[in-house]
Amino acid sequence: MSVSVEDGTTDEPGWEVDPDDESGAAVIATVGRQLRLRREAAGMRAGDFGEAIGYGEDLVYKVEAGKRIPRPEYLDRADEVLRAGGLIAAMKQDVAEVRYPKKVRDLARMEARAVEVLAYGNHNLHGLLQAEEYARALLGTRRPALSEDELERAVAARMARRSIFERSPAPELSFVLEEVTLRRPIGGTMVQRQQLERLLELGQMRNVDIQVMPTARWEHPGTGGRIQMLKFGDGSAVGRADEDYGGRPVSDPKQLRVLELRYGIIRAQALTPGESLKLIEEVLGET
Repeated sequence: MSVSVEDGTTDEPGWEVDPDDESGAAVIATVGRQLRLRREAAGMRAGDFGEAIGYGEDLVYKVEAGKRIPRPEYLDRADEVLRAGGLIAAMKQDVAEVRYPKKVRDLARMEARAVEVLAYGNHNLHGLLQAEEYARALLGTRRPALSEDELERAVAARMARRSIFERSPAPELSFVLEEVTLRRPIGGTMVQRQQLERLLELGQMRNVDIQVMPTARWEHPGTGGRIQMLKFGDGSAVGRADEDYGGRPVSDPKQLRVLELRYGIIRAQALTPGESLKLIEEVLGET
């Protein structure tokens, strides 16, 4: 039974091609072209092919024209119907990567290489720590407002980065949060509770340190904004701070030493990981 595009089940937000992402658009265009060539070689019309894989004809044309990112299930069904022997299904990895914005893909690649992550945030929780509904609510506050498609792509990309917690060997992850980020009800009370529970879950991991900077402790070098560093296995690193170097990533050892010095002071002045988890539990109990 075919599924029409109009019913919203196959043309939902989050699968549009970003025209400004040239490399990603090129991948999707190549996948679409291969799908069209295989469909035509099999002697199938777009409508018949769509019916066979359970998608609408209009979506088939969009995918083949490189205007729509095919879902993994689409590629699996296409592989079966066109008897591609796994060649179409094998495209899923490339397609999955380019679904997310290029800036996020570049960050995710660096996080995947990192052996140590240091992150201080003063306005909201670090993206790696965010629960899905918290991330959706937070991203929904952006102005100019994101379209539904942009919002879903951004949320999916942020969730995909959480694979860092499943890596083996596990990287060392250190986060320092301002107390206010625990108490601000982003998305409402239920979303806030889900987020606090997520922090408690992550805080139990042996390679994850979550520390809270009490609001009353104002005299520390994090008042200028976020500080983040990624350290790699070859001894190199990259970091950024909101108030320095134009907010751009830096890799110069002298600049990195400044960031690491500041982060070290912030970490020393924050609550210990154990004290921080206790505070998070208290806030959860109050929420």
